[in-house]
Amino acid sequence: MNEAPIADKFAAFEELIPPLTDLNTPYREALSRGELILQKCQTCSSYQYPFESFCYECGSTELAHQISNGQGFIYSFVKVHQPYHPAFKPFIPYTVATIQLDEGPRLLCAMLDLTTEVKIGDRVTPRIERITATESMLTYKLEGS
Repeated sequence: MNEAPIADKFAAFEELIPPLTDLNTPYREALSRGELILQKCQTCSSYQYPFESFCYECGSTELAHQISNGQGFIYSFVKVHQPYHPAFKPFIPYTVATIQLDEGPRLLCAMLDLTTEVKIGDRVTPRIERITATESMLTYKLEGS
């Protein structure tokens, strides 16, 4: 995955970083290393996101962290034309998409700095942006861009 150095336009996202919890710490540490991880159930082999203490499919508590390539497609999206938070102002308009990962889970993610319009079914690839020395955020871009 591509992890960029801290860019001025991403620094404003620092105030949006949620508090660390037992569940989100492994995910956040992986992003900081430039990796995307998902939870994988050791009982039924399903992948899940967001992280939880039990499997969404079978209820097992035997969960492991698995590195994901983050590949998937746009399941749904909306184009945002208003800066609901100042951090997003440099990216107006930007896209918020539901990404259907190839491993199964769906996640909601921003698609910033797009140069072309998106459509449902477009293949996407993750882009990890560094926002502080220890924190990164996951965004997506169109495959091949």
